[in-house]
Amino acid sequence: MENNPVTWFEIYVDDMERAKKFYQTVLGISLEKLVDPTGSGVEMWSFPSDMERYGATGALVKMEGFSAGGNSTLVYFGCEDCATEESRAEKAGGQIHQAKMSIGEYGYVSIIIDTEGNMFGLHSGG
Repeated sequence: MENNPVTWFEIYVDDMERAKKFYQTVLGISLEKLVDPTGSGVEMWSFPSDMERYGATGALVKMEGFSAGGNSTLVYFGCEDCATEESRAEKAGGQIHQAKMSIGEYGYVSIIIDTEGNMFGLHSGG
């Protein structure tokens, strides 16, 4: 494999407005609406990205037949200090599953549950 294994992620949601508000509040970002190339009624809002930088980007997705929560993939969002974003999670309607903890030489992580029941991680070096 020549590249890093992850190139895109999708977080499935039931209530797009609620999910957008949650992620924009916790991560301090603005999501951008993506056009549905298939015309099938899929609603997608992408996370900000810079294709010249390390890491993958993705989107919140609302699609008929695919409910939020319950899958076994964990996406980690990079942060300066994951405690900052973690502190916003409950105020935005989510839950802290695992408060900031050390992962040794690899930095720190927090595990959050969003308003849709999806679990995701926050990762920082400090």
